[in-house]
Amino acid sequence: MSERTGKQMPRFFTDQINDEFALITGEDARHIGRSLRMAVGEELILCDGAGSDYRCRIASIDRESVRCDVLSRAPSAGEPACFVTLYQALPKSDKLDLIVQKAVELGVGRIVPILTRRCVSRPDEKGMRAKQARAQRIALEAAKQSGRGRVPEVAPLLSFPDAVQEASLDPLALFFYEGGGTPLRELLFPGAGRVSLFVGSEGGFDPEEVRLAEEMGLRTATLGPRILRCETAPLCALSVIMYATGNL
Repeated sequence: MSERTGKQMPRFFTDQINDEFALITGEDARHIGRSLRMAVGEELILCDGAGSDYRCRIASIDRESVRCDVLSRAPSAGEPACFVTLYQALPKSDKLDLIVQKAVELGVGRIVPILTRRCVSRPDEKGMRAKQARAQRIALEAAKQSGRGRVPEVAPLLSFPDAVQEASLDPLALFFYEGGGTPLRELLFPGAGRVSLFVGSEGGFDPEEVRLAEEMGLRTATLGPRILRCETAPLCALSVIMYATGNL
């Protein structure tokens, strides 16, 4: 019987799982056997990446794999009921890494880097693929650390018009503009199931982009009179959204 219970139980993601058996391979398996020194009979929590947690007991361990018996299955407590898509204008340097890490901890559902007129960072296709892959790895680690039941996708780079077109299909799409707008608290309501939000890069949004967003039905919103950095604004907005929708 495992002595590790409740929140102390280690958590891992695996796509090799059903209601009876699970398999963990690679780095996570090595971590379980060598670093954590877990043994047959001990329990852990496995997540399928689709919002379900599985309480499991280790059945066998070898150098590269851990086999488990599934004891029970339940919805992941760490997943918010509100699915938030963050459309983040590509920032300079490694700021995207920080935004991804903290946004995942706060409960974001999906992150879409977008290219706007005032983006200083404009990597070529190869550079953007590398940046996206790195951000996806950071999302995975943040999801593990924060007890998420899903690993939010970091999507490929989108142009601003394509992003606005995509977001316009959501019930509530918010466009955070440094030039003013409706206070965020007036746009949210408890129980909202799906929200999209747009945050600019260091230079904010161009007036033509604001016009396009409003024409497509996005709601221009403000986070108050203070000017927030591009890495602060999405985290502030996510915190408010999670609180207002009953997920914080």
